[in-house]
Amino acid sequence: MPEGQAVSQMFAGIAGRYDIANHLLSGGIDFYWRRILARKVREFAPGEIVDLATGSGDVAFKLRDTIGKDTPVTGLDFCEPMLDEARRKKEENADYADIEFRFGDCMQLPLEDNSADAVTISFGVRNFEDRQKGLREILRVLRPGGCLFVLEFSQPDPWFRPFYYFYLKYILPLVAGIATGDKSAYDYLAGTIENFPTKEALAAELRTAGFDRVDAIGLTFSIVAIHMATKQG
Repeated sequence: MPEGQAVSQMFAGIAGRYDIANHLLSGGIDFYWRRILARKVREFAPGEIVDLATGSGDVAFKLRDTIGKDTPVTGLDFCEPMLDEARRKKEENADYADIEFRFGDCMQLPLEDNSADAVTISFGVRNFEDRQKGLREILRVLRPGGCLFVLEFSQPDPWFRPFYYFYLKYILPLVAGIATGDKSAYDYLAGTIENFPTKEALAAELRTAGFDRVDAIGLTFSIVAIHMATKQG
């Protein structure tokens, strides 16, 4: 698994162009993925939400837009330049004024035990230095009955895999290199996507970490999946 400090430095180098690259490389489908995630969280009706690996804040902002101002949202990330991007966007929209963005490493979260109703993490689990440690840390901060929502790349439907892996290996790094000026960062990210577990395997890892009632749905030919895992009440 990747070394945390190296991952943080990599994201620091692409922070200013991260959003543009995401929208370009996904063909804009990332907006749809975040919308579905936010709707799933709204159905759970949490009292407060912590968004991990919040990056430039797009998931935190979508959660606020979807769920409303009565539900506090806090965004944590271990890359300060990415947090700077989130804070900059927050300052441009008064509707987001009360969203807090602060430093937080998923290997050692700055949160009390049993302190969050819902935790979201989007495209961050595959960058964990130690996946079981990170998942157990999330379990620690969730309240009994609380829910973790993981939006993450997955292994696509079998018929689509040859096309998708060709895109990951040859197209994505090339286009990302043009968009961000750092092709090597997206070579790394493409590798983490290709080697990430299937929906079923990640569900098993969540259960091993101690989560209860794990469900998963695939989106866009299962290019990505949303896992919902509860902490036993």
